[in-house]
Amino acid sequence: MNPTAPTPAAPVDNRRLVAVLLAAFLGWMFDGLEMGVFPLIARPALLQMQPATGGPVDVFIGHWMGIINASFLVGAATGGIVFGWLGDRLGRVRAMTLSILFYSMFTALTYFAQAPWHIAITRFLAALGMGGEWSLGVALVMEIWPEKHRPLLAGVIGASCNAGFLLIALIGATFSVTQTSWRWVALIGAGPALFTFFLRLFVPESARWQHSTKAAPAQPLREIFAPNLRKTTLLATLFCGIALLVTWGVVQWLPAWADQLVSGANPKAKAYAQALSAFGSVVGCLVGSWLGAKLGRRPAYFVMCLTSLIACAILFRGISTYGGPFLFMVFVVGALTAAFYGWTPLYLPELFPTRMRATGQGLAYNAGRIIAAVGTLQMGALMKQFDGSYARAGSVISLIYILGMIVIWFAPETKDRPLPE
Repeated sequence: MNPTAPTPAAPVDNRRLVAVLLAAFLGWMFDGLEMGVFPLIARPALLQMQPATGGPVDVFIGHWMGIINASFLVGAATGGIVFGWLGDRLGRVRAMTLSILFYSMFTALTYFAQAPWHIAITRFLAALGMGGEWSLGVALVMEIWPEKHRPLLAGVIGASCNAGFLLIALIGATFSVTQTSWRWVALIGAGPALFTFFLRLFVPESARWQHSTKAAPAQPLREIFAPNLRKTTLLATLFCGIALLVTWGVVQWLPAWADQLVSGANPKAKAYAQALSAFGSVVGCLVGSWLGAKLGRRPAYFVMCLTSLIACAILFRGISTYGGPFLFMVFVVGALTAAFYGWTPLYLPELFPTRMRATGQGLAYNAGRIIAAVGTLQMGALMKQFDGSYARAGSVISLIYILGMIVIWFAPETKDRPLPE
């Protein structure tokens, strides 16, 4: 059989299409919910765990938030590679089921943490599953749905993570997260495990993947670093890394900054900030995929970098008190910095052939988190340098967008091209 021959079209079955899209949406939504747990519980949890001789509060919190976020990002990078490889070897649906079980179980185990390093370990282990789920869901949807729907689907998938982030923020706005109640929020993480029964019963496997593996077993890790794809893989990793660095090194810290601005007097301030950031992110993901479809993949990335850079400068250099202007700019920054996550589900599948797509996407998106891990550690170091100032540290980290505005022009333009077989 010729492995480059076109994949036979699967019969159009609306129930099949809906099941696949729902699986990807819910899987990534629950992933977002799990990711949103730590920003919401971080400050009260770390305050509870601070030793009596721990020094300035915000320096202690900044130090451990940097370590915990970095451990999460390294775990996600590792999981993206491992579960992406499993998706190319065992199938998208099987690997997705395992990834969701993994992140549900270990997020819930944060309930039992007694020291900051306990949280770092559970976040690392939960991140293994979270890192894999994204690439598997994107590959499954893009391979099963008709290609004309790719831009819309990319936006929906990107928005789903932030819908989960918004959901956990709304829980925090309703249920005050304090030093005595934060553990119950962590326990919510066990819920998505029930979703895996739906996956196994109702979601079909990708016919494209099944066809691509008939000729010979896939060797995806070797193939994505072959001479013809090495540059593409490295560039895709850099594009994801730039977006993720600001998300994890800056945006994820906004709830803690809000809590600092009110000096802990309003426990719901951090939840409001997280909710507005998440709501903005949902909007931004839809806009990001639309821009990629209308302008082309490269011009869209350039515009997203430029507008995100401007918005971060306004927030971090122009606002210093909690209130309406702060919350409005949190929404704007959330929207613009998350637009990349509507763009990546559109662009990354177009860069890798089917037999290595989950691995290629998983490695690029999640190895980008290694770059982000460096950024979040630097955020903690900068906060120490700037005496606990989130604003001054965030304004420095967000300058990375300048690099994105340059390197995007070295990548291929894939607008109007079919998915590579």
